[in-house]
Amino acid sequence: MTDTGRRPVMFVLASASPRRLELLKRIGVTPDLVDPADCDETPHKGERPLVYAKRIAAEKAAVVAARHAGAAILSADTVVAVGARILGKAETEADARAFLTLLSGRRHRVHSAVTLIDATGKARHRVSTSTLAFKRLSASEIDAYVAGGEWHGKAGGYAVQGYAEAFVRSLSGSHSGVMGLPLFETRALLQAAGLLNG
Repeated sequence: MTDTGRRPVMFVLASASPRRLELLKRIGVTPDLVDPADCDETPHKGERPLVYAKRIAAEKAAVVAARHAGAAILSADTVVAVGARILGKAETEADARAFLTLLSGRRHRVHSAVTLIDATGKARHRVSTSTLAFKRLSASEIDAYVAGGEWHGKAGGYAVQGYAEAFVRSLSGSHSGVMGLPLFETRALLQAAGLLNG
């Protein structure tokens, strides 16, 4: 990637998510390097979901920036929240089942925070919040979704770009943000840093 043609700037995506790579490609951006941050993502006691998402995105960017002086670093964090409760990434079938049971028939929010640290070390932040409502899920629907395995490693135990989209009764906000990288906000950050033209 170049910074408006003046000089080459290495562009690093601080995420191992294939979805984020795919979403960046939709706006014509391919990172020079993918270097996932390895930082503690444990919520602080009493931390609100939106505050948590912003903090983790910023921390991921800072960790990776420290490894790549003079590079531009993009990071993101997506949080599924029911009220003040943060739903983590489902790692077991029990996690997925508990999350889907909680989300069944109710509204929840997805906060997707993005941080960009430019070549000078300046950090910029944006966030997208979307509200989704799931249909009421039957036990057999939950069983079938869990059996499919799509939930594994996904915040809130579902992937909106997969079969779970059929559970979404309404979505107000950013579909790409729910997937993990809000493209409107990301494009604005890249443009503000001079890394993406018009």
